Amino acid sequence: MQFKRNEIHELSTFLAIVQYRSFRKAADHLDVTASALSHSMKALEQRLGVRLLNRTSRSVAPTAAGTALAEKISAGLALITSGLEDLKGHHQGAAGSIRINVLKDAAVLLLRPAIPIFQQRFPNVELEVAVDDQFVDVTAEGFDAGFRYSGTIPEDMIAIPLTPPLKWVAVAAPDYLKNHGRPAMPDDLHSHHCIRIRTGRGQIYKWEFERGDDRREIDVPGSLISGETDLAINAAIEGAGVSFCLERLASPYVSAGRLEVVLPKWASMGPPLSMYYSSRRQLPFGVEALIKVVRNLNGF
Repeated sequence: MQFKRNEIHELSTFLAIVQYRSFRKAADHLDVTASALSHSMKALEQRLGVRLLNRTSRSVAPTAAGTALAEKISAGLALITSGLEDLKGHHQGAAGSIRINVLKDAAVLLLRPAIPIFQQRFPNVELEVAVDDQFVDVTAEGFDAGFRYSGTIPEDMIAIPLTPPLKWVAVAAPDYLKNHGRPAMPDDLHSHHCIRIRTGRGQIYKWEFERGDDRREIDVPGSLISGETDLAINAAIEGAGVSFCLERLASPYVSAGRLEVVLPKWASMGPPLSMYYSSRRQLPFGVEALIKVVRNLNGF
């Protein structure tokens, strides 16, 4: 079925009315009169042979058929907009700007190696990064996207995994283990100095361990609580106690002999780091490009 130009315009106008739930507000947005919109919608309904809008003196709302049509129009316009963004990126030097909010762990693991590649490939994209371990509503705070662990992202957001599932391990300095003994089981941590974790949502994190089908959650003791991974790892290196962190963050210190993995047969596979953004917002070209760079670096 082929549409004439005025028919496509009517469908776009119909979508604006549905989104604003008001002829007047839609008319203001489109810079036309409410009367013109009303006549246009009556013509559209007559041509399609179905009522799309329920009107009262105070409000306007889509019928069931109107709701279904609006969803399809919205999806189609989003696809068209995405195609135009791709054209801008590939044929106009990928200019633009993006703002993202990132966990510090994600900044270290994902952005640090990705930024040089991203800047080389897309030199005209301005990238602004805010590092924040507190959970942020990226839409309300004016960010295009955020990096968080998948398990913490609200269901109404779109989440794109950037890594495989991540392994968490307990680590401690060799001198600490020599002086305090090496725990053989997760429950043995109750008699050790542990560097506890406060999450971005304000909770004290219970350490999780698994070996086969045996899964344990340990509320470890300890007088030091940190919401910052670097501080916790450095404290462990200095002998303050046992820390629990991503294996990828601890591995350079393990390789250098400054830390040892405690309970090597017990570990925990946690959710991947993901980029998340509002399902109601068109994704800028620069964000899509950054996703591709980060995923490629992490084997996706």
